[in-house]
Amino acid sequence: MAAMDAAPGGLAAFILAGGKSSRMGSDKAFLEFEGRTLLARALALARSITSDVRIVGQQEKFAHFAPTVADIFPDRGPLAGIHAALCSSEADLNLILAVDTPYLSWALLRFLISQAQNAPDAMVVVPRCDGRSQPLCALYRRPFSVVAEKSLRSGQNKIDRLFSEVPARMVEQEELETAGFSPAIFRNLNTPFDLETAQRPVSSAKM
Repeated sequence: MAAMDAAPGGLAAFILAGGKSSRMGSDKAFLEFEGRTLLARALALARSITSDVRIVGQQEKFAHFAPTVADIFPDRGPLAGIHAALCSSEADLNLILAVDTPYLSWALLRFLISQAQNAPDAMVVVPRCDGRSQPLCALYRRPFSVVAEKSLRSGQNKIDRLFSEVPARMVEQEELETAGFSPAIFRNLNTPFDLETAQRPVSSAKM
């Protein structure tokens, strides 16, 4: 499937792989799921969307797989990863993906990108299901880095709270379901139990 690379101003994708995986007990990026590592799956998905794909994580661990980006604020969680990604990017639209969400699909990402293209004033485009936003399957424009840095410097690591401070396009569950996507598509793998019991998304989720 050819990469899109069609977003005005460019499109970059970043895979957040710098977490400690403490609940899993081993590095989630290299866990096998349905015959491939989670990292390999995430990279393949991201590369189906754009050729500009990078990993936010340790260079010594991930440089063999793709260009890497290091956190500017180490050990501060996903917000620091988003901040580092945006600071390194020259693209207008920046897709942020967690490494441990193997059910995401090309169709879903293309749908979210189209929402971002139709909302040029939105600094973030974030799906929301079951009353929760999905900030690690979302699109961010570069100016969000300023908001993220201000939050990080003040000691605040929460991502969701920042969405009320910027122009945001929240893609609600009803919109996602109308487009054919189940909330199950956002499931992530945090523990050995999650990995052991994981199954493919329900059939209503587009792939």
